[in-house]
Amino acid sequence: MKKHFSLLLVLIATLFSCTDDENSDKYADFLVAKPLKISLSEFENSGDIIAPKPIEESGKIYAYNNYIFINDKYKGVHVIDNKNPESPIKIAFIKIAGNVDISVKDNYLYADSLGDLLVFNIANKDNIKLVNRLKNVLKENIIWPLADIYEWDNATTDDEVLVGWQVVTERRLKEEVQLMFEDVAVNNATGDRSVGQGGSLARFKIVEDYLYAVDNHNINVFNIKNLENPVDLEDVYAGFDIETIFNRDNHLFLGSKSGMYIYDITNPETPTFVSEFQHGTACDPVVVDGDYAYVTLRGGNTCGATESGLYIVDISTIADPVLAKQYPLDGPYGLGIKGNTLFICDGESGLKVYDKTDVNNLKEINHFKDIVTFDVIPREDNLLMVGDNTLYQYKYLENNISLLSSLNLD
Repeated sequence: MKKHFSLLLVLIATLFSCTDDENSDKYADFLVAKPLKISLSEFENSGDIIAPKPIEESGKIYAYNNYIFINDKYKGVHVIDNKNPESPIKIAFIKIAGNVDISVKDNYLYADSLGDLLVFNIANKDNIKLVNRLKNVLKENIIWPLADIYEWDNATTDDEVLVGWQVVTERRLKEEVQLMFEDVAVNNATGDRSVGQGGSLARFKIVEDYLYAVDNHNINVFNIKNLENPVDLEDVYAGFDIETIFNRDNHLFLGSKSGMYIYDITNPETPTFVSEFQHGTACDPVVVDGDYAYVTLRGGNTCGATESGLYIVDISTIADPVLAKQYPLDGPYGLGIKGNTLFICDGESGLKVYDKTDVNNLKEINHFKDIVTFDVIPREDNLLMVGDNTLYQYKYLENNISLLSSLNLD
């Protein structure tokens, strides 16, 4: 009995000693990026069409005719029949390893699978077919989060593929982290009706006969005149931490973690830089309407900034965008516009609806508070929104919206 009691005292002492150590000034909280991986066989077998399945983590949303496509982050795409918006039905799941984006034109769906571009014929939704795969054409398609530490060791192996990073907060010994930084420094020194509609967080955009796909640094350009056989054209370097793409007329608007970049696509094969609007480091989707670009900035752990908000940028002189007005928000993601109504997904703070008739005096029309929101698509007849593994649809009222249906994707 005495032996067991002594052992227990040793264990308790050790536990408290560890706790005291971690609470000492020698330790600090760090953002740690951990690798997300899939098997090589799963990656190489992308493209299978299977029966509907529960979603694991809802991502971006895309609408095409009477169908809705919702990304299951790094896993593939859920296909939803929306002929009756009051009762949408999940009909299939397209397995696409590493997928985060899609775009559709004339019944051909384009999807990223890490560095590969996949092409599906979706003319028959009951018989979706993979018809082409362009390998290694999306060179820097993995999204890199802001973090203090990246766990590079074993990020890739002979039988696994890196698809992304998960950022967590961990308490680490300051001295050990400093040594990691030193090691890293040494190593580094040597509107077409035939085209669907994506949300503001999209990284794919089809404009007429061209598909533009942004990665961390580049605009990847594809000629899709032959829809089944895209031609990979010369990439255009666009900067750092590019996150989203939006099109208005002959211009592309790129959202990055440091600002908004504007490119001219008068010559669609070679986008040319026009101007930029710089802001502090933050996650940044953008939509454009009239003489203004609307940019949501999300602060927090993985985005770099401490404050979140809406920036309204005057682009009446396209070569010289200037800030017109700034509004505070809690933690916004996607946004969308229909007429004079602005919809903002403010993360855990819900969906916020504004009258933007006067950009200098936005008026809140409604606030749906008890939902987690991610991205929206304002369609002609109704508003689509995805968040917290749920698809929401709203019908438009004269000066408001009301819930039409919700579909749990789990």
